[in-house]
Amino acid sequence: MASEKAETSLAGRYANAIFELAQEQRAIDAVSADLTALRKAIQSNLDLARVVKSPVFGSETQSRAMKAVLAQMGAGALTVNLVLLLAQKRRLFALNDIIASYERHVARSRGETEAEVTSARALSDGEVAELKSVLKSRLGKEPRLQTKVDPNLLGGLVVKVGSRMIDSSIRTKLNGLAAAMKGH
Repeated sequence: MASEKAETSLAGRYANAIFELAQEQRAIDAVSADLTALRKAIQSNLDLARVVKSPVFGSETQSRAMKAVLAQMGAGALTVNLVLLLAQKRRLFALNDIIASYERHVARSRGETEAEVTSARALSDGEVAELKSVLKSRLGKEPRLQTKVDPNLLGGLVVKVGSRMIDSSIRTKLNGLAAAMKGH
């Protein structure tokens, strides 16, 4: 239900529109690759993140900056049009949410399910593959993993699939043990 509600938000409406256009033009994968690269660029460049998120910058400045970034990336016309429209309408701040919503559309269209995995350290390719295999056998669908690192976990994993959360982190187990010891 939470994802259905999210799809009616501002970000959901833009994501739905770009997904439908990408479907018509048979460019779902190309737009997905562009948006993923753009998200990574924003995450890795503080100046770009400021331009995207800060209301201080006018639409002209945001448009110029995004045009340069998109040209350097070699982004397709659909992606360029979306981002420049967002800049023009002063809605660039919603770009990350739009990208996330678009990826949910892509996953649904492929019969996949999204899983968010938080670990204490970066997972190796082999560990990611094994985790995907376990999740696929349990869920019956191909999982798309989004991984995050949180050193506060100490070890183990926290996996969120939709509204379901599987927390096998050492931090949670220690907290549970501490609570159990206090109770006796």
